[in-house]
Amino acid sequence: MRLLVVEDDIDLNRQLVAALEEAGYAVDKAFDGEEGHFLGDTEPYDAIVLDIGLPKKDGLSVLEEWRRAGRKTPVLLLTARGGWSDKVHGFDAGADDYVAKPFHMEEVLARLRALMRRAAGHASSELVCGPVRLDTRSSRVTIDGNPIRLTSHEYRLLSYMMHHQGRIVSRTELVEHIYDQDFDRDSNTVEVFVGRLRKKLGVDVLQTVRGLGYLVAAPPPGSGR
Repeated sequence: MRLLVVEDDIDLNRQLVAALEEAGYAVDKAFDGEEGHFLGDTEPYDAIVLDIGLPKKDGLSVLEEWRRAGRKTPVLLLTARGGWSDKVHGFDAGADDYVAKPFHMEEVLARLRALMRRAAGHASSELVCGPVRLDTRSSRVTIDGNPIRLTSHEYRLLSYMMHHQGRIVSRTELVEHIYDQDFDRDSNTVEVFVGRLRKKLGVDVLQTVRGLGYLVAAPPPGSGR
């Protein structure tokens, strides 16, 4: 899952990026409204953390322009303003959720997880496909209750696929959603990670649809382990 952080405070931006990367996300960052607007308008993020008080272009203007252009990416607003009218303006501009500064990083993480679950049509923080369970709160993956250890890139790939289980996901879409903008998109690492995941999962959950991409679907009863 790939996120964008638009925050002009350098220290807070760094803290947010570090916490999100530690939680298993690929993260891009911007420090002003113009850069943030450009990235959000041209890159396919799964969620965006957007500060209201930005230089060059304020956060509400950025958000309104995204929504007018038809961008539906879930957006979590950050602001130092705590008044109810600011929250109303934020929601009217198209925000999906709102956190006032100062905040606990755990709250930001929890709200982002909820936004991405809702966007993908999931109600629970635990994603299940056959014997595979992925807990988005703890980034823990189990097979038949037994934990398996994944690298950060393997986890991102599985998490994105399980958020969109039952739908064929192309290689291009995977690359766009599990790597930050500095990643070499011409490499074959997606195929490598898919192969590693299949070996670690040991069940026929991650399937290749020839010529189209990949599909996460529950294996039929009696198959796999």
